[in-house]
Amino acid sequence: MEFINTKTILTKVKNGAEWYGVDFNMNLYRGCSHGCIYCDSRSNCYHIDNFDEVRGKKNALYILEKELSKQRNRGVVGIGAMSDTYNPQEIKYEQTRGALKLLSKYNFGVSIDTKSDLILRDIDILREISAKNPCIIKFTITTPNDNISKIIEPHVCVTSRRLKAIQTLNENGIYAGIMLNPILPFITDKENDIKELVRLAHKAKAKFIHTYMSVTLRENQRDYYYQKLDEYFPGLKEKYISTYSEKYICNPLEYKRLYQVFIEECQKYGILYKMEDIIQDYKSNFKNEEQISLF
Repeated sequence: MEFINTKTILTKVKNGAEWYGVDFNMNLYRGCSHGCIYCDSRSNCYHIDNFDEVRGKKNALYILEKELSKQRNRGVVGIGAMSDTYNPQEIKYEQTRGALKLLSKYNFGVSIDTKSDLILRDIDILREISAKNPCIIKFTITTPNDNISKIIEPHVCVTSRRLKAIQTLNENGIYAGIMLNPILPFITDKENDIKELVRLAHKAKAKFIHTYMSVTLRENQRDYYYQKLDEYFPGLKEKYISTYSEKYICNPLEYKRLYQVFIEECQKYGILYKMEDIIQDYKSNFKNEEQISLF
């Protein structure tokens, strides 16, 4: 794996309440090898060349420890928003495991986005963090169908394995749930699929499901997505072009009805779905500690 130079790992977040209440962000890798056909991180605005090639950040843990030790206020550190931190290179290099150890050492919480059940390797450290600070694990799951998952997310574990990982994490006292993002019009926007995914989430003891009920398309990301539609769903690209033209946010045609179905299913099973409720729930045991740390 190639390692690239970097001056900083930890970034302060201004509007963390909009994304699971994170206070800081960090990405230990650049690029991602999961091959998801819809990934927004392919967009030109992020300036990631050769996105499918995973590169590490040189001296990442040394830089991170210096930054964590200097922070006066503790908080929740988001990991994996741009590139899945549990990529295959992590098996060898353990940058994510090392970073979690540092977060625990310096008394920070963590919020992880992933599609990989490799995270189960780090249950010991996640339990350690959860005992002291807020900890939330968000698995991206887009379909209840493993066969569709293999097409749209070809190089990562299928939906059923992610659901098993969610159950294992929750059974170990680690707060875990689902990001139902994106929803792909004409592919994963079927009412029965949404109902089935919520049912499976309940079975896996997922604490929450959050969705924007859409997919974003822009710049070269759109080109890549359309290329894959031609490859796996012939004729669908033309349907996207006629329906959405150059729109950035592409909602299913029955967006309002499907979102209402989603809400009703979540309520039926007692699963949280509003961002503010999810944040309040996973941080509920640590409010006093957070307030004290501010002063």
